[in-house]
Amino acid sequence: MTRRGIRWAVLALGLGVAGTAMAQDKQGDVNVFVNGGIGGYTGDLGELSATGPSWGATLNLQPFSMLGFEVGYEGSKNDVTDDRFRAAEAPSLIRHGATTLVKLSPPFEKVRPFVGAGLGVSYVYVRGGTGDTYTSDLMQEVPLAAGIEFNAGALTAGIRGTWRVLVDDNFADEAVPGDASGALVDGTLTVGGRF
Repeated sequence: MTRRGIRWAVLALGLGVAGTAMAQDKQGDVNVFVNGGIGGYTGDLGELSATGPSWGATLNLQPFSMLGFEVGYEGSKNDVTDDRFRAAEAPSLIRHGATTLVKLSPPFEKVRPFVGAGLGVSYVYVRGGTGDTYTSDLMQEVPLAAGIEFNAGALTAGIRGTWRVLVDDNFADEAVPGDASGALVDGTLTVGGRF
């Protein structure tokens, strides 16, 4: 992992801690929810992998009616579709990561559309034999999200799309001439509780 990568990871964790501290000083909603959906890579990475399931769990703090903070875990599984590995069992890219997000929304209570941006860090584990073509790697992300949340009493649900700009995606560099490029896109449904 490069020094730049370490700085991104520290900044992502710092943003999450700062958001949590701000929310504790103010009155507001605390939402805890899980999500599930589908996602895949784009660009060079998308040509080498299939769409697959994504999942996660998030703590959302809403200290102000128009400003919220999220800290969460995100995961995904995408099978490698590289022709070099079709004869054997296809390897998979398993991703586990931490994400922080700053959310902006209109001051609506029951139906709340939002946009958000943040920082994240993920570990991509390559399951299955690929030699040196794909290697496990720690990568930094800039998540950009948009969605809508529905709040009723103690329940919350929603739908969101997230585009993750991959800052350091070296896990497939040996599979593509030059530097493999791409992003990670997913669409998920969320459901949880409000406290």
